[in-house]
Amino acid sequence: MTGDVRYEIRDLKFAYSRTPVLKGISAKIRAGDFIGIVGPNGAGKSTFLKVLAGLIRGYTGNVEFSGTAISKMGVRQLSRLVAFVPQETHLVFPFTVSQMVLMGRAPYRSAGPAGLFDSRFDLDRAERAMQMTDTLALANKTFTQLSGGEKQRVVLASALAQDPEVLLLDEPTVYLDLRHQIHFYDIVERLNAEKKTTVISVTHDVNLAARYAHRLLAFRDGTIHADGTPDTVLTPKHLYEIFEVSAAVLKRPDGRGNYIIPTS
Repeated sequence: MTGDVRYEIRDLKFAYSRTPVLKGISAKIRAGDFIGIVGPNGAGKSTFLKVLAGLIRGYTGNVEFSGTAISKMGVRQLSRLVAFVPQETHLVFPFTVSQMVLMGRAPYRSAGPAGLFDSRFDLDRAERAMQMTDTLALANKTFTQLSGGEKQRVVLASALAQDPEVLLLDEPTVYLDLRHQIHFYDIVERLNAEKKTTVISVTHDVNLAARYAHRLLAFRDGTIHADGTPDTVLTPKHLYEIFEVSAAVLKRPDGRGNYIIPTS
């Protein structure tokens, strides 16, 4: 943990209809953290992330952002601080890449006719975001014509154009091949290191989480089963308790932590 508290979560509970999904989550997330959230399907990972993004409000307990309850923060206010990148983005209209990225500046636009036009500052921020994600060369292409890897980098660029303090990633590389997964997370890692952007990423790939995250939250049945560094969370004992699989934990040859090989 490196900085001031960004999120403080106390006894967070949430249910869809009468089905409990989050069962008393408590955690602190600090500025500059790079957190991976792992766990089996149905453990509550994505629901937890959507609460942090302000997309789910009907919970009990307390969730604060920099000391303010997010239930009291408006969408516009929260969108200037927190950006959310989903698994995939579906569009009906043929927006260009530059138009997609400029959508990230929406929280900063003023009301009235002046807000219909992009300022020079908005254009500069969008261009910088495209440079950071290697999508500037795609600016005039139609989003629907891009490959999966290109689309996710464009969505990431749109999120970065918001100038967020926190980047929330909900399995953003689940449909990408290994090369594009690594490329995507290399960009995110650079943002975390250079801009101190707080990153919270849900992923099913424990090896990606071990490679990039500094801290892991392992969810199991709506609770946090383990919280710590990848080395302390991804142990054979925890992996069996969380995923119900036996696995070997080996040191990575590049020195970047461990990697996991299922043995049964």
